[in-house]
Amino acid sequence: MVFQVILPILILLLMGYCSVLIKLVTPEQIRALSAFVIKIALPAFLIQSLANKNLQEIWHPSYFIAYGGGSLILFFLAFIIYRKLFKNSLTHSAVISMGASMSNTGFMGTAILTMLMGSHAAIYISLTLIIENLLIVALMLILAEAGLHQQQQLFPLLKKTFINLLKNPVIIAILVGMSCILLGIHLPSKLGQAIELLGKTASPLALFAIGGSLVGIGITAVNLQSILLAGFNVILMPVVIFGLFLLLPNVSREMLYAGTLIAALPMPIAFGIFGQAYGLNERALTPLMISTIIGFIGVSGLIALWW
Repeated sequence: MVFQVILPILILLLMGYCSVLIKLVTPEQIRALSAFVIKIALPAFLIQSLANKNLQEIWHPSYFIAYGGGSLILFFLAFIIYRKLFKNSLTHSAVISMGASMSNTGFMGTAILTMLMGSHAAIYISLTLIIENLLIVALMLILAEAGLHQQQQLFPLLKKTFINLLKNPVIIAILVGMSCILLGIHLPSKLGQAIELLGKTASPLALFAIGGSLVGIGITAVNLQSILLAGFNVILMPVVIFGLFLLLPNVSREMLYAGTLIAALPMPIAFGIFGQAYGLNERALTPLMISTIIGFIGVSGLIALWW
């Protein structure tokens, strides 16, 4: 099973990487492709998949507690270590903590889980994206901006972050899909078919874009901080979340496997983007590359073990 899942993923990653390397596709086009995936294809996949579910299928309080709790534990543990031990600024510590507690769910997670679980994967992807965006990204943005604007009051920062999150197409798609479930709304057949066709492009295009975005990312700032950060993300995070799942009631084997697999994924490309925006530069790109390599090995091992 592992080769049936991993081999196509490797081929798509390699195709994206080589396309940029030989200048068949430009980095600007890869960024545009990534924007299409995150703003159009992935939201379409989530809407179409969620709209066909019922409330019992998506109501998993244990998942929110385990995955959300584990993510917050990793975020604050990393924040304390990088702020107090390594003496990073408030802004840099916040961004680094996001890298320690967030996975590549939207791109790689969608591709891998869809191949393993079909449309049912949308349930766990949606729940994870809610946790990542409303908890981890929001917390990172509040702390990072507070570090840059230390004289600004907290309420305007919270308001700005909340408004930006509500503009996120992924969050909008999840809200639309959840509304369809709660209100018993079914998409018209032709509209559903069109959205389904869009959604099916999310996985292959996401992997192609990830491969292309890796061109130019080198491992040039290897040190204790970058290695520890990668270890937080692809080793400690799945271990913590796996342990929390085991402690909670009403956790199915499917939920345990899906949540742990998502937690074992590498850092999101967004970590590199935020790292560049907030001045981390190579200090963000190096652990991103390390986590991609180690995380891919770890995920392959979990697929071989559980599927």
